[in-house]
This record gives sequence, structure tokens and C-alpha cells, in this order.
Amino acid sequence: MSVTNLSDLIAEFNDWLKKAEASEPNDANAMSLATVGTDGFPSVRMVLLKDVTEQGFVFYTNFESRKGEELLATPKAALCFHWKSLRRAVRVTGTVEAVSDAEADAYFASRARDSRIGAWASQQSRPMDGRFSLEAAVAKYAAKYAVGEVPRPSYWSGFRVLPQEIEFWRDKPFRLHERRQYSKGPDGWEKAVLYP
Repeated sequence: MSVTNLSDLIAEFNDWLKKAEASEPNDANAMSLATVGTDGFPSVRMVLLKDVTEQGFVFYTNFESRKGEELLATPKAALCFHWKSLRRAVRVTGTVEAVSDAEADAYFASRARDSRIGAWASQQSRPMDGRFSLEAAVAKYAAKYAVGEVPRPSYWSGFRVLPQEIEFWRDKPFRLHERRQYSKGPDGWEKAVLYP
């Protein structure tokens, strides 16, 4: 085992992400997000990474959605990036915290106006009577915020996954893949090379 620092791991992740942005046909920043429900069952879905620094991996959502409620109740998550064009993947496991209101406000303001209206209109993850009810809600909020800025709803914000473990996976012939796992320890990040 050897010890490294988080800044090197984030730099490597950003290098892989940059390569993926040049080769993936869509959404190189897409990642699977796994949470755990109050019933103990895992739940996974795709979300978009919006920022990554040494502080963590950031995405945004409705806090009243299933993932929002699960993360608020059990602030632990796992992420998986899979870039098929590169034959590479990165897995991240860690604890979770909400981003600051200032961060959420800044990102919300950067979104397309229709996406901001959609954040008001969608009761994310809850049953819907029909598409018309969503369209009616979009029309309602588009009229309400026809002039001026669309404010961020109080229930819409972001989460930051604070990494405790990061694994870099690279495809190799005959399924003898390269796996480098880094775990946060008392003296820094400890590296282990795993069997495929």
C-alpha cells in the first residue's frame, strides 16, 4: 500500500472526464447514484455531475424526490461513472452533505429558464395523474414568472458526495482489468491494486 493525496486523484478524475467529453456521444458527466432507503433497500438512478473539487462531487435535485429524501435521511452514497468509449470507469463512495444556499442559487441561475420553470412544476418522483397535469403546472409557473428572474424553490438544491473511497477501473484484454482503489485513511489516501 502507498499513500497519495486527494488532489492527485481529483486531477486524474478530471483528466479522464475531459477525455470522455471528447469521445462520449452524450452526457460524459452522467453518473449512476446509489442511495439507501429507510427500508434498507438500495436505489440507483442516473444524474449529472455538475462540479468536482477536492471537496467532493456535486449534483442537484429536488430534495422532496426519492433520492433527496433518502440522502437527507441517510447521508451516504455511491457513484459510478462508466465511459464506454474509453473503456474506463470510476467508482466513488462517501458521505453526503447539502451544498450551500449560495452554491445552489448560483447553479440554479445558470440553468435554462425552461429548466427553472420545470423545477417548480415537477413534483419529482411522485405519482402523476397524467402528462396534462405536468403541462398545466408548467403553464402556471411560466405565467407566474413571465417577467424577471425565476427564483430557486426552497426544496431544490444540491448534494456533495465527500469521497471516502475512489476506484479507477480500466479495461484490459482477457478481462484482466486494471483496478486501483484509493481509501481515505488517517495518514492520507491509501492505494491498493485489486484483482480484476
